[in-house]
Amino acid sequence: MPVDITLGTRPPVPSPLSPASIGPVQLRNRIIKAATSEGRSPDGLVTQDLIDFHVGFARGGVGMTTVAYCAVGQEGRSAPGQIIMSAEAVPGLLRLTDAVHAEGAAISAQLGHAGVVASRAVTGVAALSPSTFVNPTSFQLCKEISRSQMRDVVDQFRDAAIIAADAGFDAVELHFGHLYLPSSFMSPWMNKRRDEYGGSIENRTRFAREIAGAVKNAVGDRVAVMAKMSMDDGIKGSIWLDESLQSAQLLDSDNVLDAIELTMGSSVKKQMFLFRGDVPVDGMAAVMKEPFKTGVKVLGKKILGEYPYYDLYMLEAARQFRPVVRNAKLILLGGINNMAHLETAMAEGFEFAAMGRALLREPDLINRLAEDSTKPGLCIHCNKCMFTVYGQTHCVLAEAV
Repeated sequence: MPVDITLGTRPPVPSPLSPASIGPVQLRNRIIKAATSEGRSPDGLVTQDLIDFHVGFARGGVGMTTVAYCAVGQEGRSAPGQIIMSAEAVPGLLRLTDAVHAEGAAISAQLGHAGVVASRAVTGVAALSPSTFVNPTSFQLCKEISRSQMRDVVDQFRDAAIIAADAGFDAVELHFGHLYLPSSFMSPWMNKRRDEYGGSIENRTRFAREIAGAVKNAVGDRVAVMAKMSMDDGIKGSIWLDESLQSAQLLDSDNVLDAIELTMGSSVKKQMFLFRGDVPVDGMAAVMKEPFKTGVKVLGKKILGEYPYYDLYMLEAARQFRPVVRNAKLILLGGINNMAHLETAMAEGFEFAAMGRALLREPDLINRLAEDSTKPGLCIHCNKCMFTVYGQTHCVLAEAV
């Protein structure tokens, strides 16, 4: 009897340029412009500059572009000028989504609450944390969030997602990473609670699960529901793979997330663990006022951390999530700069790949790779784009183009 040799074989590896779906949204390819701070909404509302910024990535060939950090409320802002998801923002958001759709791309809104990363100078109130906490970078005292405030935050995420759907977005990305408020609950370094939101990893993941569930119940299949989640934040005693794998499995078991973008690092301490490579101390000091200017010059590398850059630097950790995440699609981030990197992501079983700095350097990189797959990306990961977030985020090398 002949043997069917096709049994047990792996499905063919898709091309990064082939269409694929995330929940209800179909993307023309598997490449997502990752959220990067923009600095193009000084009054907290969409500007033509912000529209042009994202249209550039859409016209350049990405499957979906991500509007970075749309705050779910005023107290959830992490920096001045961030868009707050409100009725007032909808007309501008509609112009933005229409413009991106006209170029054939999808668009996602990253929804976040800054938690300990927020500043009283920006929000007007004390920053919120799972437990009383002193931010080691800003030295601000952060207040333990109450149960009623937690319910308010869940409602804010839900309402922000509804606004995103009404404004024409194809997806929402719930920011569960970088020690922003939902992520901070998962960190034993920050979460010392003794109620059902503290202690075990199941308890510490509960808040994020409640947010994701409320969002999915509110928007259904109107938009894709995604999450950006930290695998490892590089801080001793905080989030690492042994527990983040369990958090991912718990979130995935609820079957409310269509995709999870895996990330690293934090916005609280050792921030270079996310970016890797050169630490642009001089550039950051140049845009700061005293005493922070001198502090960054003297202690910047120690505070921010120094970590060597290498291509696909998140892959080793991210592949640990392949066996445990069965419902949501996984998005690989970190050090993706050319077609070989994109193809590696697909071969490793990731359905999508996200690119940040490489697209800041070359917004049309995907179109160029479609024409010549051997083309090297121009981003050299000098990280000088990091200090441009204090104005309008851009690649300083692209200024000469």
